[in-house]
Amino acid sequence: MQHPINILERYWKFTSFKPLQEDIINSVLKGEDTFALLPTGGGKSICFQIPALAKDGICIVISPLVALMKNQVQALQDKGIKAMALTSGISYSQLDTMLDNCIYGNYKFLYLSPERLQQDIVQERIRQMNVNLIAIDEAHCISQWGNDFRPSYKNIVKLREIQPTVNVIALTASATPEVVDDIIKELDFISPKCFKQSFVRSNLAYMVFHEEDKYYKLEAILKKNPAPSIIYVRNRRATLEISSFLESKGYSSIYYHGGLSHAEKDNALESWMQNRKQIMVATNAFGMGIDKPDVKTVIHLNLPESMESYFQEAGRAGRNGNKAFAVILKNNSDELLVKNQFLKVLPSVSFIKTIYRKLSSYFQVSYGEGVDNVFDFNFNTFCKTYKFNTILAYNALLLLDRTSVISLSKQFNQRTLVHFIVSNTALFSYLETHKDSNTIVKSILRTYGGIFEQETKINTNLIADKASVKEEAVFAVLHQLEKAEIITLKNSKTDAQITYLEPREDDKTINRISTIIKQQNTLKEKQVLSILNYINNDDLCKSIQLLSYFGEQDIDACGICSVCIQRKGSKTVDSKVIKQSIIKALENGDLSSRSLLEQLDYSENQINNTIKELLELRIISITKTNTYKLAHI
Repeated sequence: MQHPINILERYWKFTSFKPLQEDIINSVLKGEDTFALLPTGGGKSICFQIPALAKDGICIVISPLVALMKNQVQALQDKGIKAMALTSGISYSQLDTMLDNCIYGNYKFLYLSPERLQQDIVQERIRQMNVNLIAIDEAHCISQWGNDFRPSYKNIVKLREIQPTVNVIALTASATPEVVDDIIKELDFISPKCFKQSFVRSNLAYMVFHEEDKYYKLEAILKKNPAPSIIYVRNRRATLEISSFLESKGYSSIYYHGGLSHAEKDNALESWMQNRKQIMVATNAFGMGIDKPDVKTVIHLNLPESMESYFQEAGRAGRNGNKAFAVILKNNSDELLVKNQFLKVLPSVSFIKTIYRKLSSYFQVSYGEGVDNVFDFNFNTFCKTYKFNTILAYNALLLLDRTSVISLSKQFNQRTLVHFIVSNTALFSYLETHKDSNTIVKSILRTYGGIFEQETKINTNLIADKASVKEEAVFAVLHQLEKAEIITLKNSKTDAQITYLEPREDDKTINRISTIIKQQNTLKEKQVLSILNYINNDDLCKSIQLLSYFGEQDIDACGICSVCIQRKGSKTVDSKVIKQSIIKALENGDLSSRSLLEQLDYSENQINNTIKELLELRIISITKTNTYKLAHI
């Protein structure tokens, strides 16, 4: 058996492990059931990948996220390691072949979702595999108190029945003590070896600022820290708006959200990763599995939905060990907004029943049928058709996804259906007078043989390549042909795919998960309350607040968060000195509070409090343009 450090050096080009990695790997190699709680950036995947490579056989990896599975499989393949993922949309014959390859093809890793474990063919083939390790990624999903509880994760215990002699490693980046205990219990660990790395990030300053003008503060932060940054916002529209605003101010920015096509996402990610763009403005769809060490600032322009998600998103800053900042910008409207965004749109059991029935009508799924059927899905069209509130409907679909009633896969697709409805003679007669369409039409005919007999889905990108034109030219010809009544054309855009994971049974289906729905709504209320407590508590060190939430005790104040800095500033600076500095600055002319903040090396609170005091003493006064001047001038 190869030594772990040799495997690390051979495939990852590192000569030493991160904290706890080697201890975790050795525990796994000894055959122990192992639990690893490592913060974001702690190197969780290496903890199961290296022991799996050190031993004969294949490692089965359970993950809830298709994107994360694909990323890890691609990264392994790039290293010359044989790995595959069983994602949705695979036909039965493909699945059969892929599982055979896992048994006979010297594959080292098989990634699959917990839903796949429900399939008889998957269970049967896993019995025949030489499994050397079972790895459960995002293990908090198995706990009903976890940040992203998925009942399908309870299927994982089936693996222990199928391969009873194989040990298990469970990994997560965020879990409270209650969730940790639940994971160990649910996975039937016997004498587990638990490894928990402290969540302390001594180089990361957690800051919360109250700002009525968030854009102004955002610019000030970015100006002071001209380095790679992530800005998290509430919705897709805001990503474009904030990115455009920053570009107009001379910053290099790009945006990312779940509605972009794969190509657009890849382009945005690469531009940012390669430092062609400094700032990534994104929804929370961005970041999972992203490891960019030199991120200087992570800024939340809107409140995050939970302490778990905030810790993960904030933790993407400063992974190189250099000083970095995780900033939340809040104002008086945020508390109401976060309650409206996350609490008022929690779907009730009755609403989820309605969504499920309408979804089945939308796809024309008959009662008792639909299992394993895959449908292209345009979310906005669906909501408009049935007049649903989009946020409420989206949350309902997410719950149906998490409870394994459906699988919701976010992906942009353009679906183009074409049917030639004239004879060959009529078509070629038309082409004689429209020679500019000749090459494109012939490319379509030579690619899709039955297009005269039936409506056929065509790949417009492929046709464009064959005809050596841009895709826009293909669409122009198609619309021209439709207008001339040569073809029928159906062109639709979808932003998701929905797979039915069980037969349609309407209320009976939802009644089975009603308890989970209610429990998850209660958990969401607690999570939002925790975030509100965090942003409003200006008495206790922000790092202590975060770490206490995850069960750490006896923690020293960090000395660098917004609370600690404020405490230091108020103790060390004499208010008389600040007064004199403001008076001196105003001797040269009227100034706004912003100008004073830019000119003077004091905190915003110190300057604002001193201004109030000077106004009360009538040493300064406010002008008609909301600037300040010395009262005697």
